[in-house]
Order: sequence, then C-alpha cells, then structure tokens
Amino acid sequence: QVQVVESGGGLVQPGGSLRLSCTASAFILHDYPTAWFRQAPGKEREAVSCIGYGNADPYYSDSVKGRFTASRDAAKNIVYLQMNSLKLEDTAVYYCAAGAPFCHASKTPLIAEYEYWGQGTQVTVSS
Repeated sequence: QVQVVESGGGLVQPGGSLRLSCTASAFILHDYPTAWFRQAPGKEREAVSCIGYGNADPYYSDSVKGRFTASRDAAKNIVYLQMNSLKLEDTAVYYCAAGAPFCHASKTPLIAEYEYWGQGTQVTVSS
C-alpha cells in the first residue's frame, strides 16, 4: 500500500518561512501530479498547490500565489512546498496528496482527484 508522509511543519512568526516535504513509499511522486491542501480549524479543506508533469507551471491558490513555491527532487522522490512570507491565516494542517491524473495551473485541484493522502503536518503562524 502506498503511504504518503508530510514533514516540515512547525511554529513560525509572521513573515517567516517553512519548507514542507512530501514522500511516498512504493510510489514515484514525480510520475504523478502532487498536490498540497490545507485545512484550518473550523474550515473546509482547500487546495493550495499542485505540481504536474515535466516543466508545466504549478497551480497556486490566489491566497498563496507569489509566496509559496512547489518543486520536485526526482532523485530523492520528494516534493516540496516552500512557504515564504507566512501570514496568520496560513495556519492549518497541510496535506500532501498524490495520484491525480492531471494538474493544471489554472484549475483548482479537487480532493476527489487524488488517490493517496498523507496524515498532515501542522503549520502554525503566530507572533
């Protein structure tokens, strides 16, 4: 069974940075689109980013565009989400998801499109 694991969350001050990592067992992440979702307390899970095949532009939600960057390290089978200029409203549990057929820069990733999910990593932005 494929297991997806996120790491890199923590407590940071507003304006700070974190880099989340996503790995999967028995699964080559760069062979499939990989997405990042987040869920804040009392809110629905929302798409943050997805990164597709090759050099196609990733998707970013309007709220994180220009601050977050998704990337791959194919040799290490890792997908990253670099989060800069963090805001209080970025506080959430962040989930890595894989297995969708496509990722388009202009199309919001859908939960139902992703087959494999991690358990989440907590990101807390607080002063």
